[in-house]
Amino acid sequence: MSTPIDWHQRSQHLRIEGRAYIDGAYVDAIDSDTFDCVNPATGQKIAEIASCKEADVNRAVASCRNAFERGVWSRMPPLERKRIMQQFSALLLANREELALLESLNVGKPITNAFNGDVVSAATTIQWYAEAIDKVYGEVAPSGHSMTTMVIREALGVVAAVVPWNYPLSMACWKLGPALASGNSVVLKPAEQSPLTAIRIAQLATDAGIPPGVLNVVPGFGETAGRALGMHMDVDAIGFTGSTEVGKLFMQYSGLSNIKRIGLECGGKSPHIVLADCSDLDAAALSVAAGIFSNAGQVCNAGSRLIVDKAIKDVFLQKVVDLATRLNPGDPLDANTRLGAIVNRKQLESVMSYVDAGSQQGARLMAGGNRALEETGGYFMTPTVFADVTPDMRIAQEEIFGPVLSAITVSGVDEAIAVANNTHYGLAAGIWTDSVKTAMNASRSLRAGVVWVNCFDRGSMSAPFGGFKQSGFGRDKSLHAFDKYTDWKSIWIAH
Repeated sequence: MSTPIDWHQRSQHLRIEGRAYIDGAYVDAIDSDTFDCVNPATGQKIAEIASCKEADVNRAVASCRNAFERGVWSRMPPLERKRIMQQFSALLLANREELALLESLNVGKPITNAFNGDVVSAATTIQWYAEAIDKVYGEVAPSGHSMTTMVIREALGVVAAVVPWNYPLSMACWKLGPALASGNSVVLKPAEQSPLTAIRIAQLATDAGIPPGVLNVVPGFGETAGRALGMHMDVDAIGFTGSTEVGKLFMQYSGLSNIKRIGLECGGKSPHIVLADCSDLDAAALSVAAGIFSNAGQVCNAGSRLIVDKAIKDVFLQKVVDLATRLNPGDPLDANTRLGAIVNRKQLESVMSYVDAGSQQGARLMAGGNRALEETGGYFMTPTVFADVTPDMRIAQEEIFGPVLSAITVSGVDEAIAVANNTHYGLAAGIWTDSVKTAMNASRSLRAGVVWVNCFDRGSMSAPFGGFKQSGFGRDKSLHAFDKYTDWKSIWIAH
């Protein structure tokens, strides 16, 4: 039996890099400005990070454009590009402990989740798109005997990947995989709350053989580095995951600049429906609890709205409450911890303000609603369950991004679907029922990009992920992600 990893001991020897990565080397911001990176489990500073601004973004984009035009990656033979990306995936796994520690220290994620989940997911994503490189074909269009018409995919050029803080490494690789596999150069802008793994994997990409300039990383704030990328006249596409509010800004930036391609995966207020005919309420309760409390509720597709039939409401809610009260926040570097910290003080205060709003608007607090482990200096919160929520309440309409479940009572499947669709989001939805007919009809009626039946938050790289309505457009994962980073070219050849 292997010896358990002492994560606290390993963290004492962790070297944290905080500089930007441009043209194959770590560099300071041009004006030498930095900002503090804080461990949300302690509230203590753990690193200083380069605060990139427009001048740094210009340098990174110029490096990407130069690499793209020279063809060192974009015109590399597909099998060679595939080999290098496979090596990149292998290096992510080879540095699994370091990357998991960086992720946990940076965002308060339980180390077990980071080690077994996030890093593995990132490596799997890069490997999957590496394998796709020599398996995606163009077309030959029918055009007559004297003409041949080829329809081929081409890389767009310079792609900016702007990613969130809840799954920093996984989300970065969801963008990097298809963008790099199709031959683009990429500027990666991590969220200011979570830059550490993005900065580290840039060097691993170079070590794997990705040429300098093909992947650059510019840490910084949204209003400076993010805006500069959105407004840049030489950025061809933006792949963004984050809030709907910021997604709308990138739409504006595109229109005010060069009409760059935009792919948005934005906010969510996902309904998790449990109908009266569900025979396995224990399994459904476990799924509901996991769907909102995993990653401390900081998940875009979190099942934050429980829509439950009145015939089973009391029994079912008690099962969920029992699970919530047994889930206690803990030290993220303890391998037994299942609920970590909220990413920073600002986000914790935002979540707590929603708890206050729920109570003020008449919802009944059944569990949690408190800050926890204040003595640590960290930003922890107890799992929270509200009952007697009405669809018009703020906690039923607005994305909280914390471990807060809002339970809404309905009568029958038609009302459940109407309530589920009563939001401007449309990222995901779940439904529990024993009826195949009900499941199929409901799945088609729910306005969401992903629907889970008798499960929640399942996925693989082979199926696309993305939303309807103000949850955005375009898809991550699967071959469909190539649509965001490539365009079709028709070539007519007379002979």
